[in-house]
Amino acid sequence: MENIYLAKQPILDRNKDLVAYELFFRANDQDESAGFENGLSATANVIVNAYGNLGIQNVLGQQRGFININKELIKSDLVSLLPNKHVVLEISSSEEIDEEFITLCTELKKSGYQFALAGVTAINENMRRILPLVNIVKIDVSGLSKEALTNLVNQMKPWPVLLLAEKVESHELANQCMGIGFEMFQGYFYAKPENISGKRADPAKLSLLQLLTLVMSDSDIEEIDREFKRQPGLSYNLMRMVNSVACGLPQKVNSIKQSIMLLGRKQLQRWIQLLLYTTENSGNSESMDNALLKTAAARGKLMELVARAERPHDKNYHERAFMVGILSLLDAVLGIEMQQIIDKLGIPEEMSQALLTHEGRLGQELKLVEATEAGEVKTIQNSLQELGFLGLEELTRLELESLSWVNRIGEAAN
Repeated sequence: MENIYLAKQPILDRNKDLVAYELFFRANDQDESAGFENGLSATANVIVNAYGNLGIQNVLGQQRGFININKELIKSDLVSLLPNKHVVLEISSSEEIDEEFITLCTELKKSGYQFALAGVTAINENMRRILPLVNIVKIDVSGLSKEALTNLVNQMKPWPVLLLAEKVESHELANQCMGIGFEMFQGYFYAKPENISGKRADPAKLSLLQLLTLVMSDSDIEEIDREFKRQPGLSYNLMRMVNSVACGLPQKVNSIKQSIMLLGRKQLQRWIQLLLYTTENSGNSESMDNALLKTAAARGKLMELVARAERPHDKNYHERAFMVGILSLLDAVLGIEMQQIIDKLGIPEEMSQALLTHEGRLGQELKLVEATEAGEVKTIQNSLQELGFLGLEELTRLELESLSWVNRIGEAAN
């Protein structure tokens, strides 16, 4: 696995609910285009080993995973090792569709696998042969005019397929695709925080982040107590939880200070983290907020693991790295500028620089983690070289560890 690393990108529906991830496996080539399509068959065993060793649910949680395949991979029978209820097999629109390929895909379809056709910008005879087997058509919307896009969508009507807009990179394009009738959406508009707008700040989430910052920075109990009192619901939940686990005490816990002292800072920190990941504006446990918060949690954990690799014994540095990762997507969740969040939380200068300008060691590590999520090969290579203490094999292992951690957090919360 030394030459392979993993990236995943959320796929959302019309309600901005998380419905799937696309998984990317890329080789360590100097060519920036080296990616999930180039040499895919050569990495097939590595992909399957990763799933076999880690378990696909550790990577995806309860979501489906879109996985890029080609004829060679299908012929190897390795696809049959992947659970059909958990994956969508993604075929490139440039793949040569011959009778053998159709036969192989038909057998997989009968076995319960779903197919997506990706990178579509026009319909040709090659595609017409595979479309009867396809469940989802991914249209590359980045280079098509509104008229061309509308015409292409209309041409798809004879086939009972779901339409997914990929490479959505602006608010305008997202709205345009919504109006045309796309059912699913994927692209940097949803992944890049600065492109998501129109959200109202949730006071409960801001308060949770403030509390997390106070706890992690070893603030006085009095200061933590004051922050709790600004959120009566949190105070009640804290005392209820402490009383439920403190059966052996002679009397009930009846104050925030007493609860904090009994629980301990480390357990309090973990409890607040759980609340942060699961606090919702609605009853939907897979809302857009939740999707972004899961991404933020994974980013925070990966930042922490990278920081541990750099400074194994500096626990304060590990915690600062985790917080940078968590906070780096918060402007998207809350719909307010990062500077306002930083001002609210009063975080150290080192963390502020990392979040605003990607400066300093934490900034460099954040840049690496963001590039890993987006699958930016050249940036990953440059960042690893600049940092000088981490290789691709170790980065892959740390990312998979962070994904597994986030899924365990989600299961515990549920």
